[in-house]
Amino acid sequence: MRVVIGEDQALLRDGLERILTAYGETVVAAVATAPELAAAIDDLAPDVAIVDVRLPPSFTDEGLRVATRARARTPGFPILVLSQHVEVLYARELLSAGQGGLGYLLKDRVADVARFVEAVRIVAAGGTVLDPDVVADLLTRRGQEDGIGRLTPREREVLRLMAEGRANAGIAHRLGVTEKAVNKHINNIFGKLGLLPDQDDNRRVLAVLNFLETP
Repeated sequence: MRVVIGEDQALLRDGLERILTAYGETVVAAVATAPELAAAIDDLAPDVAIVDVRLPPSFTDEGLRVATRARARTPGFPILVLSQHVEVLYARELLSAGQGGLGYLLKDRVADVARFVEAVRIVAAGGTVLDPDVVADLLTRRGQEDGIGRLTPREREVLRLMAEGRANAGIAHRLGVTEKAVNKHINNIFGKLGLLPDQDDNRRVLAVLNFLETP
């Protein structure tokens, strides 16, 4: 897997590169500014980009803008966004297209090295990974609206774990239930969110993204 990193903090940037290299991945560029990041994505054709939301020169949403432009040019291009804080509007903006190959994690999660590398690989493979704190915030904000409000507490928990990028086996292990039970919950989620069987290729991603739509 070829990775581009866009992170202005030198220690974190170096740490991300060392972690990924230790796990057998290839970091083709590790840069500090938005222009450098855009050039690296365009010129090096990586399999996934890890992007800080706030990059020089403006330190506002430069990284997010680079990510959005990259996905506009190449739909589905895998992006894992790192953020210092939960910024739900940024998560919604990035994910609103309804495609996979996206992740949004708080920087603190990098400390769990194995889980971080797993998240990068899930995103590179076209999956969706959201930080647990972002998911909790989004679910709380959506409250009892639309299909989300019709989910049982266990179904909401399953949806939260789906949003974290966990496969059915991982969800079953986390909840202490069988995979058959997880499949039943997921089918109930699909039904309550109005996701039809002919959308099988995308239903999992669509379920995760359903509660990201602007209320």
